[in-house]
Order: sequence, then structure tokens, then C-alpha cells
Amino acid sequence: MNAIVALCHFCELHGPRTLFCTEVLHAPLPQGAGNGDSPCQGEQAEEEEGGIQMSSRIRAHSPAEGASAESSSPGPKKSDMCEGCRSLAAGHPGYISHDKETSIKYVSHQHPNHPQLFSIVRQACVRSLSCEVCPGREGPIFFGDEQHGFVFSHTFFIKDSLARGFQRWYSIIAIMMDRIYLINSWPFLLGKIRGIIDELQGKALKVFEAEQFGCPQRAQRMNTAFTPFLHQRNGNAARSLTSLTSDDNLWACLHTSFAWLLKACGSRLTEKLLEGAPTEDTLVQMEKLADLEEESESWDNSEAEEEEKAPVLPEGAGGRELAKCPTESSLLSDCANWQPRKLSVFKSLRHMRQVLGAPSFRMLAWHVLMGNQVIWKSRDADLVHSAFEVLRTMLPVGCVRIIPYSNQYEEAYRCNFLGLSPHVQIPSHVLSSEFAVVVEAHTAPRSSLHPAGCEDDQSLSKYEFVVTSGSPVAADRVGPTILNKMEAALTNQNLSVGVVDQCLVCLKEEWMNKVKVLFKFTKVDSRPKEDTQKLLSILGASEEDNVKLLKFWMTGLSKTYKSHLMSTVRSPTASEPRN
Repeated sequence: MNAIVALCHFCELHGPRTLFCTEVLHAPLPQGAGNGDSPCQGEQAEEEEGGIQMSSRIRAHSPAEGASAESSSPGPKKSDMCEGCRSLAAGHPGYISHDKETSIKYVSHQHPNHPQLFSIVRQACVRSLSCEVCPGREGPIFFGDEQHGFVFSHTFFIKDSLARGFQRWYSIIAIMMDRIYLINSWPFLLGKIRGIIDELQGKALKVFEAEQFGCPQRAQRMNTAFTPFLHQRNGNAARSLTSLTSDDNLWACLHTSFAWLLKACGSRLTEKLLEGAPTEDTLVQMEKLADLEEESESWDNSEAEEEEKAPVLPEGAGGRELAKCPTESSLLSDCANWQPRKLSVFKSLRHMRQVLGAPSFRMLAWHVLMGNQVIWKSRDADLVHSAFEVLRTMLPVGCVRIIPYSNQYEEAYRCNFLGLSPHVQIPSHVLSSEFAVVVEAHTAPRSSLHPAGCEDDQSLSKYEFVVTSGSPVAADRVGPTILNKMEAALTNQNLSVGVVDQCLVCLKEEWMNKVKVLFKFTKVDSRPKEDTQKLLSILGASEEDNVKLLKFWMTGLSKTYKSHLMSTVRSPTASEPRN
């Protein structure tokens, strides 16, 4: 993440000061940050964890080098700094961590070396400890602009027995130029920075309690109430954070925490380049996710109301009521809330075609594309799950309705993919129907295993698959155009599985575009049948199987697309009477 994380302090003598900051470097280190260091002397490895190697850049500076570095440094002069304003000792070059995965360096100093960055951090520090403050002066706040960057600031107090009010004021700020990214990272930054603050406050509280126990300051101050204010102020202004927390490794720990914060915050959010409008599959998935969230909220609310109003039931009755819930929810399972198991028996469409054989796979694929019900009977539920996971890739997301495994037959309007155990009886009218296909996995004898030459899979070697339907697809039948193109891609051994998957995505997008045109032409514009036939000829989908496929895929259009199309079509007609 291209950002800077800094710890700031409000000094009673010098005002807001930057104590410690960590920045991200994608390029070689800036001048003065380690030039001339030898591998053995310049960087000494101290710690390595999670792909980040931490080093302390230790270097011996001559007096001349120190003077030149001080004169060219953008930070305040030593004469303008007290112990409370200083973090690293004079001559300490700071800390650096190397991320081996991304070749990024995380560098920590008291001030950024670049003058422009120093100015940005300095301004953010002043604003975080003066005008941009939460009510109560402790908590998170967001501010910034396009010129000086956007800032997430969290102010807090550290206990100090020698300070006015027994506490000192600090803030941790995160600065970056991307406002949207920083706002989206608010929950993450708030939780992690709050953890760092709690740790600092906990250490300081222990020191504060120990000092108060040994020498209570409140009574001593009451006895010296008439001491001149300036004398008292000068006596308690300079106290470092390492003294307040009694932690000599404080800055090394803060560097580790800030470096991890920058790396983790940059890794949790990724940007995707979307060319054009979102696909129908994306819209349908978003709609289903929203419906599931609303359903879960209403379910929780109804459960809470029932718990308040319902009388206490006998144990047996309650058990019967609870037993209904999983059954009902399983019947409503679809592609949005069904997550396939990790075990994959069928690895791809090409693998399934090799296992089932070309004629059986073509019959199965034809029924899938036409929207007919696919019934898979097997004793192995993982086998059924993997088969449906592969077959669902042939259809748009909105056309997929899955019941992964059931102990009773479910009608076709509930699902077009149904997994059954072997003992379930399928109605005779379904077995003889042309709108259903049944795949049965029988235990195969050793002599009749799946065809040789397919990908070796021990989990399939014990099965023999039988594909039956009331309307078998004739071998000489042309079939839908998309099926022929799919089979051409699957049989082309020069194409890898990944390339075949991308071909499938392109084919589905091509035919979903035809579905959109047909939907607008017939459902929105209400054109006559003669014009519809001409349109189908232009689209190259005038054959019977292609028409059936388009009508079925039309059910997979998203509600967003349909409502948008209807609103854009009706809006001109709504304004006609006004003219």
C-alpha cells in the first residue's frame, strides 16, 4: 500500500511533532538512507517472519558526515527538539524491512527524507493534534484533500506521572493519496491501530502505577501549588515515550507493527479492471447474495419474535419442528448458496467426456443446455457434487438451480440438477419424459472400467455410468450451435483445460448477448412472429434447438437488466402525452 504511517506527539514546549514514521519504497533507497553500506556492515538481519526480513541499518558516521546530514535534513534542528520530541538517538539510521515476495522495502525514520513527504507528514501531524480532533480528543477521524493527501488519524493519551493532567497526547496517522482506498480500509486500520494503541497504553499504565506507588505526584503538586507555572512546565516537558513505557525496543517493535500494517492493508484489497458493463453472471450473483442477506435477516428477526411469543413446547415437539428447517433449506439450495466440496472427482468437462464417452456426454450436455432436469444417482455424494460443479459451467449462473443430494425426488421446477441416492424411486413419467436425463453410477466389474486413455482417477475406476433419457439425442442430430463449438474445443488436444474454460466463457457471453436481443425484441417491443423469425435468422439461431436454448437462457437474465431495459423503453412513451 502506497502510504505512510506515523506516530505523532504534542510536545508541551514545541507543539505537534512527528516521532516515528514508516514509508514504502518501491525503488532503491534514497540518498543518505544507506549509500555505501557494505552487505555485512550496512544491514544486520535481526528478524525474519512472514516473508519480511527486518534489518537495522547501522552505520558509523564521521563528524563531517553527521554535520552534512543534519544540515540537509528536512526535519527540525536538534536545538528545537527535546527528549519528548525525539525517538531515535542521534546518528541512528532507522530501520528497514525487505519484503521478499514483492521486492518492497519498508523504511522507518523519525522524519521522511524527502522534503515533499516531510511537508505532507508535518501538516497531517499538526492537523491531527490541533483542529482535526474527535469529541473528547481521543478516537479516529478522517480528513484531507487532493493536494496534501488524505489522513486516517487516531488520537490517544498516554499516562505520565510528571505531565500536566498526568497524561500526554499522541496520535497515529495513516496518509495516502487514494481517498476511496483509505475509506474502504477504515475498519481494518481502526482495529489494528487500536491494538497498537492498547499495547502502548498498557505498558505506560504499568509504569505510571509503579511511579505513583513509589512517589505520589498529586500530593506533591498540592504542596507546591504556588510554584511559578513556567518553572513547573520546564521541569516536566522532556520525557521520551521509551521512558513512559519502559521499553527500550519500542521503536523496533513499532517499525515491525507499522510495516506489517502497510503490507497487510495493501494485500487485503485488490483492484480488478472491468472492461465494459458487468456480465450477467456477475449481476445475478450480486442479486442472489443480496437476497440471501435479506432472508437471513428476516429469519433471525422471526426467530427472535417466536422465542418471545411462543410457549414452551415439549421436548419431542420441539425436536420435530427443528427437524423441518434443514429439509426446507436444502430444497431451496441453488448455485448462490451451495459451495462444492474440496474433493473433485470430475476435474473438467473434458475429463467427464472421456469418462462417460462421447455419445453419452453429448446426450447429457444437450439436456443441460436445453434446461431439462439432470438426475444423477450415486451412493457417493462427492461424485455427484463434482459432476454438478463441472456441468454448471455450461450454463449462465441464473439458469442453475441445484439440489446437491436428496433422499426423495424433487420436481423439475425446483431444480434442474438433482442428486439422488440409489434407493430413491424416480416416477415413471419422469423416466419416460423427453425433458429429463438420468445418470446412474453403478459399481463396475473389473473388466468394464471407464475407457482407457482418460485421466487416471482411482475414485472413478470403481464406477460404470449409464446415461438414459426418454428422448435420446440422435447421432445425426445437428444440435445447438454452442454444443458443437464446445465439443470442438473439448476434442482439440492442443488446447489446455484453462484455454477451454476461457472458450466456454466467451461462448456463453456470445449467446447471452443474443438472448438479450431476443428478450428486448419479443418481451419489450412485442414484435410479431414474422419479425422474430427474421431476427433469429440474422442471429444464426433459427434452428429448433437454438430457439429452445435461447428461451431457456432468457430465464437466467438478471432482474437488474430486465428492470433497466423496461424503464429505458417506457420512459420515452411516458413523455409523449406532455408534448
